Amino acid sequence: MPVPRLYYYLLLFVSVAVLSSCHSRKAAMRGQPGDVVKPSGDIASKYSEIMGVDRSDIQNGRLYAFIDQWMGTPYKFGGLDKDGIDCSGLTFLLEQQVYGITIPRMTSKQITVIKRKYEDELKEGDLVFFDFDGKQFSHVGVYLQNGYVVHASSRRGVIIVRLRDPSLYKYFSRAGSIENLPTGMSN
Repeated sequence: MPVPRLYYYLLLFVSVAVLSSCHSRKAAMRGQPGDVVKPSGDIASKYSEIMGVDRSDIQNGRLYAFIDQWMGTPYKFGGLDKDGIDCSGLTFLLEQQVYGITIPRMTSKQITVIKRKYEDELKEGDLVFFDFDGKQFSHVGVYLQNGYVVHASSRRGVIIVRLRDPSLYKYFSRAGSIENLPTGMSN
């Protein structure tokens, strides 16, 4: 019995789809928001190299898988998807999807939910604020470790940089842990 031509086209389409999806796969976020899961070896190697730490120091697989999914996404004011995201949108999604914490969407409101810390007290997941264009608390990022921050740069998109990078650090304003959530927001 001859096999219909449609069968061959369907088989070809499925093969191409499967093969192409393997090529562009990003790190999957395992576990649930708030869980600390072991990162994959590739993720641990990649981010330990970027931040100059031991592979064993990369412990929050959800955090680094999230960053890997968003790395390089272009900046777009008001954006909240892979077509473009702004600094507060990145922080909002990261805190929600990695830590299970819902914070305000806007930078000017995010500053109100932190307990202020000195720079040398910062821990992974803390928020860091900057004063760009003479505007207080106009930019936000998330502290990682070893002096590194992830943020949505208006010029370079989602990137990891040293907090003390001179082009950024001169605008550093405040940092702290998320604590004082307004009524109706979860911690």
